[in-house]
Amino acid sequence: MVDRIFAGVLLVVALAYSIMAFTAIRAPFQYDPLGPESWPQILSLVAIACLLVMLWRPDATRMGVTRQTWFRLTATVILLAAYAELYEPLGFILSTTLFGVALSAMLGAGALRSAIFGVAAGVIGYVLCVMLLGLNLPEGDLIGPLFDLARQQEGTS
Repeated sequence: MVDRIFAGVLLVVALAYSIMAFTAIRAPFQYDPLGPESWPQILSLVAIACLLVMLWRPDATRMGVTRQTWFRLTATVILLAAYAELYEPLGFILSTTLFGVALSAMLGAGALRSAIFGVAAGVIGYVLCVMLLGLNLPEGDLIGPLFDLARQQEGTS
């Protein structure tokens, strides 16, 4: 029964998202066939299909959520909200590193493994997004001046 309630609530959200995806999201130009208009539309249709399957045939096992699971879910939502707020001022690398360290520590990784994961996620994610995908990610108020200084010295050399 919990599956059906969950699927029903999310189906309402997915239908609203679908309406927005097909009516409100308009890009002035698309540089590839699957541009900024297509992805939300595809995502909404896949979500609706998955939720209809969940409504039609929910899991046979009963879902029991422990207090620790509710705590982790709540903490994850708080971490995501903090990540969203710190993304611009701290930049991609630092905010992603902090989020990765906190999330992996919360999920049971040791301090060293959490730090390695967080730094790797921040740095490798930045390199992949900027170098390979050509995305503009925020550098942040702390790291941005270091990048600017490096660019200035590169231009003078």
